[in-house]
This record gives sequence, C-alpha cells and structure tokens, in this order.
Amino acid sequence: MRRRSVLIAVPAGLVTLAGCGDSDSSSSKASASPSPSPSSSASTVPPPKLVDGPVPAITAGTKFDEKPTVAKGTGTPSKNLAVKTVIAGGGKAVAEGDFVKVNYLGQIWSTAKVFDNSYDRKTSLVIQLAQGGIIDGWRYGLAGRKVGSRVEMAIPPTWGYGTAGSPQAGIKGTDTLVFVIDIQDSFNAKSSAKGSTVAQSGADLPKVGTNTDGKAPSVTIPKADPPKKLVSNYVLESDGAVVKEAQSILCQFKGVVWSTGKEFESTYTQGRLSQFAIKDMESVVKGLAQGITGKKVGSRIMIVAPADLAYGDTPPSGGAIKKGDTLVFSVDILAAM
Repeated sequence: MRRRSVLIAVPAGLVTLAGCGDSDSSSSKASASPSPSPSSSASTVPPPKLVDGPVPAITAGTKFDEKPTVAKGTGTPSKNLAVKTVIAGGGKAVAEGDFVKVNYLGQIWSTAKVFDNSYDRKTSLVIQLAQGGIIDGWRYGLAGRKVGSRVEMAIPPTWGYGTAGSPQAGIKGTDTLVFVIDIQDSFNAKSSAKGSTVAQSGADLPKVGTNTDGKAPSVTIPKADPPKKLVSNYVLESDGAVVKEAQSILCQFKGVVWSTGKEFESTYTQGRLSQFAIKDMESVVKGLAQGITGKKVGSRIMIVAPADLAYGDTPPSGGAIKKGDTLVFSVDILAAM
C-alpha cells in the first residue's frame, strides 16, 4: 500500500457525489483520517511573519523536480516562517485556497532526518492550501509563489505540527521543519481542461461546450432515447497520462439528468473543485468512475451513465434525479494522484 503524506489533514472544500441532489444543496465532504494531522492549536495561531532565511543549503539534486539533498540546519532557526524561492518559476501565482500539485521533501532542521518525500513515491501531491487541509507553514509560505518555482521553507512548530509534534513521523513538538517544494501546477474554481477539440459527431448523444474560460460548459441533450450502455467520449483531449483505477482525481464537473436536462450538481455552481478516489466513486456512480478511468489528465470528457451504472432504483431523496434516470456528465480531469 502506498504510504500517505504526513502533510495531509482533513481535505477542505471537496465536492462529492455521495449526496447528489439539487445543485443548490450542500454536498458531503470527503472523509479522511490521514496521520498525522496538524494540531488543533496550530490552526488557530496568528499569521506568521515571513523572512527569507536562514534555510539549510541544498547540496545535491539542485534542479527543479529533482530529489534534493538538504544539509542539516546550522545555528538557531528563525522563530518566524523562513521562505526562500530557490528557483523562480514563470507560471501563475498560487493563492491561498488553491490546490497545488507539488513534489516535496521534508526533514528536521536539527538532524537532517528526512521524514517524508514524494520523489521516492514517484507521485506528486495534490492538496488544497486551506486551513485545516495542510500545515499552516505551507498555507502561508506558498501563497504568492509561482508555478515552476522551487521553494525552501523552515517552519517553526507554531506553523507546523504544534507542541504535539507528530510521533508517527518522528517529529517532536520543538522541531523546526525544513521543506523543499517544487510547484508543478495549481488549480482553482476557474480552472479548465486544456486539450484539442474532438468532433462530437453522434447525433443521438449529448453535446458539451468546448469553452476553457473556467465557466460551466453547456450540455445539450438530444431529443432521443438515451443509450443503454456507458458512453465516455473526449470533448477536449489532452496529452496527459491516463487515469488509473487506483488513483484519485481533481476535477470540474457538471451533472445533468437526461430526461429533463436539469442540472443536479456542479462544481461551477458551487464554486469549488471536486476530489475523489476512483474506487470510492465506484460505489456511488459506477458509470462516472468507469468513464473517467483510462482517460487522459487535462482532458474534458462527456459521460453518459445509464441508470444501472448510476443510481438505478434508489436515487438520492428530494433531488432532481428520479428512479431509472440516465445521467450525463461533463468532466474536466485537472489532475490525478
């Protein structure tokens, strides 16, 4: 089993389909109990003062996205949050509340003991810079940094794991933490797929808009009977890696009922992205999980899920979805992890 990052606390601002109903209804948040979490005291402290050092030297792996080797800290670390841009990227600036896709390495200032890194897992971390979702040092230290940058931080306990530390990771309540972070990408509620337009030629299938301005694409239902089998087609095709069943995705989506054309849930309406595990979605809307699997990251796809691969005879109560409804989805696959 792949080891989870020690950085993750409780995912914030995640939309799921577990409680699908009308688009103005509140969604269930994904549950998670990763370990360790930031201490409760660490999430209520005032914002830190940002200083540019000291931070330990990076002695090897000095290029962007190379696994770095970081020296042991010398002297007394700052009581403030030390943040240094080691490599300046030319991409968009990251804002608090954004999701970031990063590679990173974390170690303890006083010993240089590495307690976590994504490079060895060969899987980037995708996480939201939101209170309760990540240690505060990251939330404050990465805000304003640009995609393509390598950032090094020295985080005192106040904005790390607090006085409780993280025993599972070998972090004491007095430890200053050192991180090297390569910011590969960032996403927010205005993010869209960015791929090549694919012809939507099937007259009996829905048509999905190809706009990439962050606004909801149109979904036009034909005056025809819905297909009895799953349909999953590209609308915009990217050149990213294909999504695997064992992964989770970050996405924009819009869901529409075939029979009425009524939207039942949308990240665009709610103003926040959705993140879910493909295997978890198998038990909610199987057609959505199957339709995403094997498609390329960065793409927009149109999925038609027949009732037997959606909610069947047991739709969510009180919502737009009725017994036996076929569902149509537009999905922008922003990232997979």
